[in-house]
Amino acid sequence: MAEVSTRKRLEKSHNAKKRVVEVDDDDDIVPVKEPKIDKSRSCPYLDTINRSLLDFDFEKLCSVSLSHINVYACLVCGKYFQGRGPNTHAYIHSVFEGHHVFLNLQTQKFYCLPDNYEIIDSSLEDIIYVLNPTFTDLAIKRLDRNPKMSRAYDGTTYLPGIVGLNNIKANDYCNVVLQALSHVVPLRNYFLQEASYKKIKRPPGDQAFLLVQRFGELLRKLWNPRNFKAHVSPHEMLQAVVLCSKKRFQITEQGDPVDFLSWLLNALHTAMNGTRKLNSSIINKTFRGKMRVYARKMPPIDMKEEEKEALMLTEDYMETMEEMPWLYLTCDLPSPPLYPDELKENIIPQVPFATILSKFNGVSEKEYKTHKDSTMKRFELTRLPPYIIIYIKRFTKNYFVREKNPTIVNFPIKNIDFGDMLSTEVRAQHKHTSYDLVANVVHDGEPGAGKGTYRGHILHKGSGKWYELQDLHVADILPQMITLSESYIQIFEVRRDIVNPFYSSDGTKQENMDTEVLDATKDKPNES
Repeated sequence: MAEVSTRKRLEKSHNAKKRVVEVDDDDDIVPVKEPKIDKSRSCPYLDTINRSLLDFDFEKLCSVSLSHINVYACLVCGKYFQGRGPNTHAYIHSVFEGHHVFLNLQTQKFYCLPDNYEIIDSSLEDIIYVLNPTFTDLAIKRLDRNPKMSRAYDGTTYLPGIVGLNNIKANDYCNVVLQALSHVVPLRNYFLQEASYKKIKRPPGDQAFLLVQRFGELLRKLWNPRNFKAHVSPHEMLQAVVLCSKKRFQITEQGDPVDFLSWLLNALHTAMNGTRKLNSSIINKTFRGKMRVYARKMPPIDMKEEEKEALMLTEDYMETMEEMPWLYLTCDLPSPPLYPDELKENIIPQVPFATILSKFNGVSEKEYKTHKDSTMKRFELTRLPPYIIIYIKRFTKNYFVREKNPTIVNFPIKNIDFGDMLSTEVRAQHKHTSYDLVANVVHDGEPGAGKGTYRGHILHKGSGKWYELQDLHVADILPQMITLSESYIQIFEVRRDIVNPFYSSDGTKQENMDTEVLDATKDKPNES
């Protein structure tokens, strides 16, 4: 028993010494680190993002330095700031205001400041889509078949494509043109996919291509089904217009929509390396037509008959013919009555659409006077494009005043046969000559810059309804009301379901050329 107890005491003392040694060795043991937390996937500030304040329509400039380099958007207040490192405007804003989530507008990456780590979270994808909407081929095909309304973040409902454009000051004349062109299907489908024009090569420092990029961005925002708000501001597009037109078209001064439309189509055509060939750009494929212009000089009125006859035989007074391309057709209105009728009331004159189109039938002649002489011209259309732009000349300018012709044009909205203007041979080359109206631009009010306003009527194909758009105002309208307005610009779309009864199989070349335009949606023209 004594031996057993002695052995137990020795073992206890030995274990005690061992524990002392272990405690002394603890100083050399490296403590176990806690597992590192990946902040990029668990940012605690994501709930501070305020989507109702986000607006990516304006120019990407720092609100402090006005620099466009390395700009970040604060997702809490919506303001733009430059930089991300210490002492930058974005960093200082995050420290002073307590706003931590920022988006790089160029790389489309999210960062938390001032901790300066990248945020990776799938819940932020809707913000990326609003900044840069993208469309697949399938989504583009469904646009004209989708009658569904979209709901914006603020709760308002809207139809993609039927979206109000903000009038910054006096740019309503630009808004109606941009909204009308956004419903020209080949043009829209081409610009909805950035890959269509991204590979176009331009000279270094060329500013004209900026217009193409901004126009594409605007169309993608207009047709975005996941907008945060039910309107779009064309600020960046208009900035590019002012720059590329060398201040010919201003945001602060009202201009003429026809001048803007003509310049815009030509500028886009040139910026995409377009030439005189019909298939050189999407502009030419969609809008470019051809005509023959016959011109003959007229002898002075006070000349004797014998001298006139002798003069008409000279080469200068022989009729000449010139082939000419065109982007739009200018139609003249008959002069309004100078005096009221028997009831002492001014009745608004009306004219049929076919009457103003007869200018292009190849038979009717019009006199063009200059200070030197006068020339009789007649116009014969030789090629109808898939989309026809009609400009109704309402304004006349003399030395004293600018006047407006209030004549109402009675035009049908559907199934207008432009083949009636063509000669028998030319008509046989066109398989389709029937057109439907898709956009109508109207001028209201007095003539003169800033005195009147412009509004547009747009057909939404998905729902089959007509809508009236005037800046931010959007409302549906009856088709019967459209014909009662003072139309200024009209865009017609060819109908593929109605075959020209006079079509000859020899005209397949013309038809194939037109078909390529609608299927491939994936030099200055002369106005007549």
